[in-house]
Amino acid sequence: MAVVVRSLGGYGMSVVAADILRILAMPVLAQRDSFIRLAEVISALTYALDLTEGQRPGHTLRTALIAMRLGRELNLDGEAMGALYYAALLKDSGCSSNAARMTALFGSDDQAVKRDMRLVDWHDRWTLAMRTAKNCGVGRNPIARVSHFLRIARTPSMTREIIQTRCERGAQIALVLGFPPATSEAIAHVDEHWCGLGHPAGLAGDEIPILSRILLIAQTLEAYWSENGIDAAIDMTRQRRGRWFDPRLADLVAAWKRDRDWWAVLADTAHLDQAALALEPGDTPLHATDERLDSIAYAFAAVIDAKTPYTARHSTNVARYAVGIAMSMGADADMCRDTLRAGLLHDIGKLGVSNRILDKPAKLTDDEFAEIRKHPRWTWEILERVTAFNGFAQEAAQHHERLDGKGYPWRMEASQLGLLSRVLAVADVYEALTADRPYRAGLAVPSVLEIMRRDRGTAFDRHVLDAAAALAECGTFVELAEGRDDPFPQLREAPAKFIRIASVA
Repeated sequence: MAVVVRSLGGYGMSVVAADILRILAMPVLAQRDSFIRLAEVISALTYALDLTEGQRPGHTLRTALIAMRLGRELNLDGEAMGALYYAALLKDSGCSSNAARMTALFGSDDQAVKRDMRLVDWHDRWTLAMRTAKNCGVGRNPIARVSHFLRIARTPSMTREIIQTRCERGAQIALVLGFPPATSEAIAHVDEHWCGLGHPAGLAGDEIPILSRILLIAQTLEAYWSENGIDAAIDMTRQRRGRWFDPRLADLVAAWKRDRDWWAVLADTAHLDQAALALEPGDTPLHATDERLDSIAYAFAAVIDAKTPYTARHSTNVARYAVGIAMSMGADADMCRDTLRAGLLHDIGKLGVSNRILDKPAKLTDDEFAEIRKHPRWTWEILERVTAFNGFAQEAAQHHERLDGKGYPWRMEASQLGLLSRVLAVADVYEALTADRPYRAGLAVPSVLEIMRRDRGTAFDRHVLDAAAALAECGTFVELAEGRDDPFPQLREAPAKFIRIASVA
C-alpha cells in the first residue's frame, strides 16, 4: 500500500485542528447521485436498537407495521401517519441510555432483563416482585441476588427514573433529526398507561397523545406475539384493556385474531424490511441526503456511546481522529466522508454487548472476551443493511484486525485490510488508551504512543501510525477531542425535558 503522508511541519497546532473541524462541520462534502430513502436507512438501523433492547431481530419493524395498521383503522390524517411511522422506528433510540443503570441495579445482563421485564404487567405487584427477583443477580450467589433485589425494593422511583431517561433521550434524538414534534412527543410518552399508572408523567386517558397510545399497544403486542404466539398476545391486550391500553385500540387489536394473512406478514422475516418500507406515508419518499446521513450517523454514535459512562465521546473522537489521519494522508472528500461515518458507527455492534461486561472493573473472563469479540460481526451485519453505508461497512467492522493476522474476529492479514480499516484501528486504540476506563485512568499521550509504537508494522500500519503520532504530538488530537461543534452537542449532555409532567409520584 503506497500512501504519502503530508508534512505537518508548516502548520501550527490550531491551524491543523481548525482545518479538520471545518471539514467535519461542512454539511455536504460530496453529493452522490443515487437516491437513498431515509426510511430505508433508519429501518435498517433499527436492528441495532433491537439488539440493545434484547428483542428479537425485527421487533421495531413489526411494531411499526402494527402501529401503522392501527393508525389506518383510526383514520389518522397523513401528517399524523408520518409522525407515527418515524416514531415507531425511533421509539427505542433512547434505550442505550439506561443500560448501565439497569445492569447496576439488577446485577444481570441488561438485554435479558429488558426483554423479560417488558412482558410483565407492572400493575400486578406480586408478579412484578417475583419477576424482578428472578432477574436479579443472574448467575451470582444467593447473597448477591438478594442484595440486588433489596436495592431495587428500596428505590421506589426506579421504574419511573429508568423509563424517563430512555423516553427523554429517544424524544430528543427524534427532534434533533428533524422529525415533527408529534414524533418526539409520541416517543416521550410511549410508556404512559390509560389508567394513569404509567411513566414517566403519569398521564391518563385522553391526556396521553394518541400516537403514544398506539406505540404502547403495538410494541407490547409484538413482544408478546414474538414470545408466546397470537392467542397469548390477544389475551394480554384484553386483560390490560382500560388499564394499560386505550379500550378502543384494544378492541381493534382483538378483531385481528383470525386475520391469519396479517400475522403471516409479521412472521415473514425475509420480507420484513420491504413490508416496513412500503408503509412509509406520503406520495414521495423522504430523501436521505448526505447531510441527513451525517446527522443519522452522529445521532447513532450518541446512542452507541450512551450505553456505558466510559464511552461518552468515544465514537465521535474516533471519527475525528480518523478523519484527521485520512486528511494528512491525502484522502479526498469522499474518503473523508466515509471515514467520518465509519468512525461514528464502527462500534454500533457494541449495542449487543451486555453492560455487565462493558462496565466490569475487573479483568474479563475468556467467555466475556468472547462476547466482546462478537461486536464487529454485529457492526458489519447492521451497516451492510444500509445501502448508503455498504461502501465502508466491512472496513468499519475490521477495526480490531491486525496486519499480522492476530486481530479479531476474522484474523485477517495485511493483504485483506484496506486503508480505512487501518486508519480506524489506530484511531480506535489511541482513543481507548487516552480515555478513562472502568479499570484505569486515561494515559498521557507520550505513554500511549510508546505503547502503540511497539506494534508498529505488526498491529498497526506504519504510515498510518506515523501520521497519527504527528497529529497527537503537535496537540491536534487534543483540540479535536475538546471540540464541541458536532451537529448535536446536546446529545452528549443531560437530555432536555420533553416530558409533560402531569404528576410525579
